[in-house]
Amino acid sequence: MKYQIIGKNIEITDAISSSIEKKMKRMDKYFKHEENVNCRVVCSTHTSVQKIEVTIFLPKVTLRAEVKDEDLYKAMDFAIDKLEDQMRKLKTRANRDVQDRLSIAEDIALDNVTSEYEKEKEEEVIVRAKSYYLEGMSMEEAITRMEALGHDFFLYLDNDEDHIAVVYKRKDGGYGVIEAENPIV
Repeated sequence: MKYQIIGKNIEITDAISSSIEKKMKRMDKYFKHEENVNCRVVCSTHTSVQKIEVTIFLPKVTLRAEVKDEDLYKAMDFAIDKLEDQMRKLKTRANRDVQDRLSIAEDIALDNVTSEYEKEKEEEVIVRAKSYYLEGMSMEEAITRMEALGHDFFLYLDNDEDHIAVVYKRKDGGYGVIEAENPIV
């Protein structure tokens, strides 16, 4: 795994860097071609709270965990636990869908992930499905509609770019937008 360790409001010392890399070695068993796996770790400090953001980039999927704790090293352990939970969920979903298994299995060693299929099966029941016609609108109008509905996200057809987009509320305040790269044909 190739590491990029970044510090915000904190200096990344050799001790912090080597500790992060050592802890991230736990994840190596999950990847078939670990030399092609890129990992970015962003460490930041805010008064008495330490924050770790770990993003693992794979060709078919991106894994991400964000944890806040008073102790930087504990936060790293919790982030790795979250990533391992994501791997279990990926395996469970891949076992349900043969097509997903084929694409994900190119990068992830699913045999090394313990599945929580029964637990996931109970937790991930689709309780509602909804469809609607996408109307062309601006991002500002989409935000207004999202707020009016009291939702955390809103799917819309962007007038300016002619593609599907999702606007959402960010945990740290403000809004985010996810845009499809391919235009609607």
